[in-house]
Amino acid sequence: MAKHLKLRIPARINILGNPADANEGDFATISAAVNLHAYAEITPHDSISLSLCPAMEGSMPAQCEVFPCSSSRFDYHGDLSLIKAGIKVLHDYSPEFRAKYQQQGFHANFWTEVPRQSGLGGSSLFILLLLGGLRAYYELDPFRHNDYVLAELTQRAESAELGIACGFADRLVPLFGGIAYIDFRGKLLPTPVDESPYATYERLDEWVESLPLVLGSTGVQHDSGDVHGHMRPRYIEQHLEYLRCGGNMPPMVQWMSNAWETAWRGKIALLKQDWRQFGALMSRNHQLVNEMMQYCGFPDGAGWANNCLINAGREFALGAKLTGAGGGGSVFALTLPGEQQRLIDAWHQTATVCCLEHALIQPIEIAHHGLQITEVV
Repeated sequence: MAKHLKLRIPARINILGNPADANEGDFATISAAVNLHAYAEITPHDSISLSLCPAMEGSMPAQCEVFPCSSSRFDYHGDLSLIKAGIKVLHDYSPEFRAKYQQQGFHANFWTEVPRQSGLGGSSLFILLLLGGLRAYYELDPFRHNDYVLAELTQRAESAELGIACGFADRLVPLFGGIAYIDFRGKLLPTPVDESPYATYERLDEWVESLPLVLGSTGVQHDSGDVHGHMRPRYIEQHLEYLRCGGNMPPMVQWMSNAWETAWRGKIALLKQDWRQFGALMSRNHQLVNEMMQYCGFPDGAGWANNCLINAGREFALGAKLTGAGGGGSVFALTLPGEQQRLIDAWHQTATVCCLEHALIQPIEIAHHGLQITEVV
């Protein structure tokens, strides 16, 4: 059981259909893993030791906490709360883990190259690394602790333990990797693990190995839970009322259904490699998000910085949109092959004009591998 493991996991972008990924909606998205990663290292220890480094392996931990192997209840504070919540939900779910956890401790150290609160699913990555790492470290039953279960547990760690609302794509895409059409129907309301359908993860890599994408992380940090915390309750209220009474679709249900339409139509466009249509659907999806957020009380819609980059990129992109919850974070755009640099230059100029001094603008690629674990011999 005493293993030395190294792990890495990619961030995600929601390309089409968000935010209808079971958080506010009950539909589907096209999402992709991208080549920005978070990392962890797990080594034997006589207790439970957790640490988080600012940016890279070998740097001094910014946070470090140690617990006895019997710990299953934690005080949540700081970024290590995500990791402690992961231990808690795995402990509650798995008798096998509870037994082995008492016998052998571990030290887990985490670091990331994903910008903080950038709308790239960064918070879920720490929990997924922890759960995937402990599955390998303790040699837990891979069938009972399969990747779909780890995604479900991650959702519960963030939602039930920490009160963080974000979509299921954040929990699935980093594990499985690639670009996929993900169907979340039946996952709107909270249920115990195995009491609702697992999401359906349909890989589309066979038809598109790469896309000419540019990422614009605005440097404006946001809390996705604050955004979703406004939107999710309003959607659920209108959704349940619509189910009870019928009649015309209420606004939130209509917006979410329209967002889903961009995803299923986008799958058709992708399979035909109709990139102009695919890009147009991206822009349509962003328009829907912008309108929905204004309706939910966000006067800048998807966020002034996000809209600043998107508006500036229209001349050079087939389509551009928000990824993540909005209010800050990141946007991305699809260009014609060979046109990425023109968009990068335009966005750099826009970032200067808009005083986005912490903006990070770069080409990104699909990461075809999800969670990867290497045992150090």
